[in-house]
Amino acid sequence: MGDLLNVILLGIIEGITEFLPISSTGHLLIAEHWLGARSDLFNVGIQAGAILAVTLIYRRRIWQLLTRWRDPASRDYLLKLAVAFLITVVLGFVAVKLGFKLPETVAPVAWALVLGGFWMLAAEQLAARRPERTQVGWGVAVFVGLAQMLAGVFPGTSRSAATIFAAMLAGTTQRAAATEFAFLVGIPTMYAATGYELLKVLKGGGAAHEDWGALGVGFAVSAVVAFAAVKWLLGYIRAHRFTPFALYRIALGAALLLWLPPHI
Repeated sequence: MGDLLNVILLGIIEGITEFLPISSTGHLLIAEHWLGARSDLFNVGIQAGAILAVTLIYRRRIWQLLTRWRDPASRDYLLKLAVAFLITVVLGFVAVKLGFKLPETVAPVAWALVLGGFWMLAAEQLAARRPERTQVGWGVAVFVGLAQMLAGVFPGTSRSAATIFAAMLAGTTQRAAATEFAFLVGIPTMYAATGYELLKVLKGGGAAHEDWGALGVGFAVSAVVAFAAVKWLLGYIRAHRFTPFALYRIALGAALLLWLPPHI
């Protein structure tokens, strides 16, 4: 019963933090310190639940883009999504081959949380000084692709925070439009990353000893919670800034640096 509760808690944490700009990596790192580390396949599985949730939320927008690709506006938007995705994949592959990735230990994750929080505060102020724009330019596509790659290399950065603010600084200053583009780019990117990690785990024989019941529960909990969290976020940002998330990141990162040993 205790292990089932741990699985549910990890699913809740993943569901809340995967798409909010506060870093799922940092929160799972803390949670696993007290709840016990899980397998790579489990972590991949609960992330897949969160991705499924955001796919369902944007299902109408995705269907609209795919079925109206002959329309110039839809085709242009799809091409920009593709460019951002390809930049992430190509540069991410290069980074992996070069071994350029910080370890998922508390020190780099905590510093990424703190620095990312201050960057969010500054970026929000800069974006607020510009006229509100919903259009997604080619510069936005390029910067969002770069931001996704950097978030993968620097655990704790938060993919959603990096991409949303990259879009806002590059010209899509309206929070809702920037968030939509960032999340739509994130769907194929995270499916690809999850598939890649899943293949690695299966090739390494990790599936043989997996607790599939726990994985199924974690997947379902993550999907349900992520659906609610993203729905709430999309409503929240219509009238509010991201400032509370930035302050929370700074406080959490500082607490990690002060309270937890750096080798964790």
